[in-house]
Amino acid sequence: MSHVETERKYIIVKPSAEDFLSSAEYASSEIEQIYLESESGITHRVRRREYIDRVEYTETQKIRISPVSSIEDEREIGVEEYTALSKEIKNGTRPIRKCRHTFVYRSQLFEIDFYPEWQHCAIMETELGGDDERAEMPPFIKIIKEVTGERAYSNASMSRAFPPEPV
Repeated sequence: MSHVETERKYIIVKPSAEDFLSSAEYASSEIEQIYLESESGITHRVRRREYIDRVEYTETQKIRISPVSSIEDEREIGVEEYTALSKEIKNGTRPIRKCRHTFVYRSQLFEIDFYPEWQHCAIMETELGGDDERAEMPPFIKIIKEVTGERAYSNASMSRAFPPEPV
């Protein structure tokens, strides 16, 4: 299923889990993403996402159309296809592993990714309705800087070289 995804991305001070555990629609999952060989201009990945009660596998292709937006084509796959595609990992990359915390604040979905490479910081994303829209940030979030459109902080780039922690 294809759709346009518009999101903003921020480096934040890693919040305490207590800050968002009681938030509406809170969920956490462990994610492994593997980037695959693809045509120029297309980012191709497979993802394994483990929740407390289930495991989901997806294949995604993205085409960037602006620093904030991309066309995303995503489909569910089975474990066998995930395993087969994982073997086609792009040369020079490694799997990305992260713990994702999702929650809703004032009708806005937020995703915070904790990476094992960083002790004090995390990356937060929020999907928006358009390139100019801004989200109202939860009061417990301390933004270090917005990194929307900065390639070094895309997961595809981080699969090649993980950036140093900013604090």
